[in-house]
Amino acid sequence: MKNNYDVAVVGGGVIGALTARELKKYNLSVVVLEASDDVAAGASKANSGIVHAGFDALPGTLKAKYNVLGNSMMESVCRELGVAFRRNGSLVIAQGAEEELRLEELLSRGLSNGVDGLKILSRKIVSEKEPRLTGGVTAALYAPTGGIVCPYGLTIAAMGNAMDNGTALYCGFKASYAAKTSEGWQIAAADGREVAARAAVNCAGAGAESVARIFGDGFFHIGLRRGEYMLLDKEAGKIVSHTVFTVPTKAGKGVLVAPTADGNLLVGPTSVEDDLYSTAIRRSAFGEIREKALSMVSEIPFGQTITSFAGERAYCDRNDFILEWGTEGVFHAAGIESPGLSASPAIARDVAAKVAYALGAKKNSCFNPYRRSMHWFKNLPETEKNKVIAKDPSFGRIVCRCEEVTLGEILCAMRQNPPARTLDGIKLRTRAGMGRCQSGFCQPSVFNELMREFGYSAEEVTKSGGKSYIIAGGEL
Repeated sequence: MKNNYDVAVVGGGVIGALTARELKKYNLSVVVLEASDDVAAGASKANSGIVHAGFDALPGTLKAKYNVLGNSMMESVCRELGVAFRRNGSLVIAQGAEEELRLEELLSRGLSNGVDGLKILSRKIVSEKEPRLTGGVTAALYAPTGGIVCPYGLTIAAMGNAMDNGTALYCGFKASYAAKTSEGWQIAAADGREVAARAAVNCAGAGAESVARIFGDGFFHIGLRRGEYMLLDKEAGKIVSHTVFTVPTKAGKGVLVAPTADGNLLVGPTSVEDDLYSTAIRRSAFGEIREKALSMVSEIPFGQTITSFAGERAYCDRNDFILEWGTEGVFHAAGIESPGLSASPAIARDVAAKVAYALGAKKNSCFNPYRRSMHWFKNLPETEKNKVIAKDPSFGRIVCRCEEVTLGEILCAMRQNPPARTLDGIKLRTRAGMGRCQSGFCQPSVFNELMREFGYSAEEVTKSGGKSYIIAGGEL
């Protein structure tokens, strides 16, 4: 384990991963310190996957600035990283005169923020775009630049590209102590591991306030909101083609009905104030989601729900992103709630530029921005698939029938940066276990491959790291 770096990025979510990647565009040694056993373990794993157009944020805020900038960058970043991205457009629907006034307000905000193509559509026009909207819909704000992306896919790909360019990743590194030195900072984990860095970037999401305090900064407070979702089978994926929103509130952008980048239908989220980090789903959430969704879109086949999940959103008491230096050598990228995913490419670019400038770093002429898609085999024509199988028969064995994931893809997920070492790690990289049966048939095979690849005993294999053991007999 190397101990000395130019920059330590604390947090391996989408902001941390993209920031690490951007830092490698400079001649800097970089390490990412992730508290969990894999990247994309927090909000970056469990969110709506929406690339917002930028009409909701108040003009003049960092949210407004970086949402529009990040939206404009997302397509090229995803192309470089081999991540699926689609501009499917967004519709904010109104039901009645009062909500139509809110659309006018959002239109005005969006124009002030520089969002292209915004317009308010009549009932007739919006119904032509989305025939399944309910009769209560009277108008809609249309944002053609809105899009959808796989949030954890983007995070994993960005981290992988950063690592391919020389970034180090230490998982299970829960930063618990930091000491100022003559050359920067000494950062220690709860398990005793230590790294030294000239500068640190706090991208710790829900843990950003705690991380700030170990560096001696206490100028912001992070609160938590839980968002609960229902995910429907791909048979329901074409119920709508746009992302359909309710009118936003102070608690968030409200319940949405949207196709996912992978072809499913996503409905949610709720917005629940939390005192402690929790991804438990309330029984009442399902009724809340159904009621609000069906008030917008009719004929949603909730009987095709294949799973539900929840994620925590870290929001700041300033009601805006925190992107600023704290104590000497520490930069905070905190309070990154919605539209954080949309803003992430622009946030990462600017944070890296500021840190690189502070360290006097020059551009890295050897940086390679490209990474092969994690789903390259699935997307090949049949003739090309046959050629790959002829060279490597592992690609000819289907492990996950629902998502048509091959053994070859699973082996790649365990061997490329960042390597998948858990069942969820395999799932997030390959989609094995994300189909209709939710790993009911493929999990034993994936389980065995993890044991074979890493020399695990059956008792050592986990769902998501830590003590999430699959077989009784592991440490409890």
